[in-house]
Amino acid sequence: EKVVTPSSGSRGLRRPRVAAELAASPRGPGQLRSVHAVLPPELWIHLAVVACGNRLEETLVMLKSAVLFSHRKIQFHIFTEDSLKPEFDKQLRQWPDSYTKKFEHRIYPITFSVGNPQEWKKLFKPCAAQRLFLPVILKDVDSLLYVDTDVLFLRPVDDIWKLLRQFNSTQLAAMAPEHEIPKIGWYSRFARHPFYGSAGVNSGVMLMNLTRIRSTQFKNSMTPTGLAWEDMLYPLYQAYRNAITWGDQDLLNIIFYFNPERLYLFPCQWNYRPDHCMYGSNCREAEREGVSVLHGNRGVYHDDKQPTFKALYEAMRDVSDNLFQSMYYPLQLKFLETVHTLCGRIPQVFLKQIEKTMRRAYEKHVIIHVGPDHTH
Repeated sequence: EKVVTPSSGSRGLRRPRVAAELAASPRGPGQLRSVHAVLPPELWIHLAVVACGNRLEETLVMLKSAVLFSHRKIQFHIFTEDSLKPEFDKQLRQWPDSYTKKFEHRIYPITFSVGNPQEWKKLFKPCAAQRLFLPVILKDVDSLLYVDTDVLFLRPVDDIWKLLRQFNSTQLAAMAPEHEIPKIGWYSRFARHPFYGSAGVNSGVMLMNLTRIRSTQFKNSMTPTGLAWEDMLYPLYQAYRNAITWGDQDLLNIIFYFNPERLYLFPCQWNYRPDHCMYGSNCREAEREGVSVLHGNRGVYHDDKQPTFKALYEAMRDVSDNLFQSMYYPLQLKFLETVHTLCGRIPQVFLKQIEKTMRRAYEKHVIIHVGPDHTH
């Protein structure tokens, strides 16, 4: 059987389904074989993060959330300062086998291929501009999910990875809107530069087809003809440096303002921030389906401004293999203490996807490990 690769720029063919490979190799009765052992590398999920300064713990908690619920094997691409590299290596190697069998990691230095590195480093936050250079650095990677360090996955990463299949023939990246209500959004009120759509986009969760990005000529305000991604970055920064506030996110908004057909807009449940509940609930998809990816921007995991976000972060940080005992029950108790806050009034929004994922894991455990004949 031949199936079309969802992420490929060339729409090429990939190997037969994993199920066929699983069925092919012999096993004894009651023996379980790991799907991760046979999954060919071209079917892995690629996840990138840029971590500088005091973001070590936050990044490790994010990576843990990715591993915890995922089905496919994940390749982590961690961009960090030299001083943090040994600690990342050490911590990731200390994780239990149930985690380490689900991922491999590679650590990269912070590098900027065009322009002045010191200027890029000062853009918005230390090292944040690194994400703009991922298509250039990860030349052998076809598709990539980039997330900020303050992101938590509340369902399998596989599910957001599947959105690559939704791209039409021109789309090469996906992000969520910066705000659901344009008239009270930041970009529509204060931006001094072009931005995507009516409210701009938030770049904290960004799904990319790197193959397409590398082969596309982008329309822009600087030249009458299109520019390749790498050739466009520094002139774009030079042209708008005095107008941008949020650094690399503003540059991405400018790029997709001039190239709107290149962007797939995914709903707010895939990049759920305090803004979606602190002014009253305004993310309908999260109300309906639950939060899929939590984005605790503005440091809310580490202060008491949004206790619901902090509770989720601490539960993920402290979770052990038993999700019910170490995560779900403590979360419910902590959420009872946050009902006086606007975000705490809607606990089901934060718990829905976790419940769903746990139910699936439990059913899988009972059926596969105990066996269908012993479930009654």
